[in-house]
Amino acid sequence: MTLKRVLAGLTLAATTSTAALTGATAADLTPVTFGTNWLAQAEHGGYYQAVADGTYAECGLDVTIQSGGPQVNNRALLLANKIQFHMGGDLLQAFNAAKEGIPVVAVAATFQKHPQVIIAHPGQAETFADLTKLTLLIGDNGFASYYQWMMAAYGFTAEQREPYTFNPAPFLADEGKAMQGYLSSEPYVIEKEGGFTPDVFLIADAGYSTYATTIEAMQKTIDESPEAVACFVDGSAKGWYNYIYGDHSAADAMIMAANPDMTQDKIDFAIAKMKSEGIVDSGDALELGIGAMTDEKIKDFYDKMVEAGVIEAGLDYSAAYTLAFTNKKVGMDLK
Repeated sequence: MTLKRVLAGLTLAATTSTAALTGATAADLTPVTFGTNWLAQAEHGGYYQAVADGTYAECGLDVTIQSGGPQVNNRALLLANKIQFHMGGDLLQAFNAAKEGIPVVAVAATFQKHPQVIIAHPGQAETFADLTKLTLLIGDNGFASYYQWMMAAYGFTAEQREPYTFNPAPFLADEGKAMQGYLSSEPYVIEKEGGFTPDVFLIADAGYSTYATTIEAMQKTIDESPEAVACFVDGSAKGWYNYIYGDHSAADAMIMAANPDMTQDKIDFAIAKMKSEGIVDSGDALELGIGAMTDEKIKDFYDKMVEAGVIEAGLDYSAAYTLAFTNKKVGMDLK
């Protein structure tokens, strides 16, 4: 059965990108849309790479990447079957989907480590635990999720937290403050605006063991179009190996075209950080390939979230992910 036949009945995107870049005709490929959760950036690079170099096309997909952003809710489009794949956040989304009975399934995890960091002025904290001595600027979403784990695991307090307004000025003005950030974003801004290199603490290295940047699909898509799901997962893995370790110039050009505020220096900084900190290629991915997930790590994170009071005990979260499409060591020869 061809991919075009198994995808019959799905709502598909009208525009194409793989076909345009590879010279394939629309009749050769099955169009699907992948919605990201933010504006185009290096953290999405492997997907753009798989479009740019024809990796998705090799197994029969014409993939359109549809950027997210502050006014875009691509996950809602996934739930409405308007797009076929979506870039999820971390496993908390999967657990909440299970709690609400929503048939959205994580089929791969691109990031082995969550890129969330806590940023401090140089010399103010030698270890993650030392951050308990500082005032922390943490946003509401972070306070409701990873900060609850920080309180349970390390003894941080609600009183030492101040709301983060996504403005680094209060941090820059006070060495007694630390702030939340994204590994490849805020540290770069601070270096440019503050004129110093901050100390950066990756919460994943402190024990926040969730996967991140998952690939989500509806259970309906998995049931009716398993070949398409397999193609997208395998193609994404190969794309990420090529993006991290190969020539990523074509993907970078696509990213900058999709997001005019993105520049090559920001992209280069982000790629360097993803490589040095093992965001994509570490942990389970070293043995099982990029995109890897295991039952053991998912349970470990679930138990931590229960202990922190973020997720309820006794939740059957098994329907919120599947290992059927990943852990196949696809693309490891490209490293």
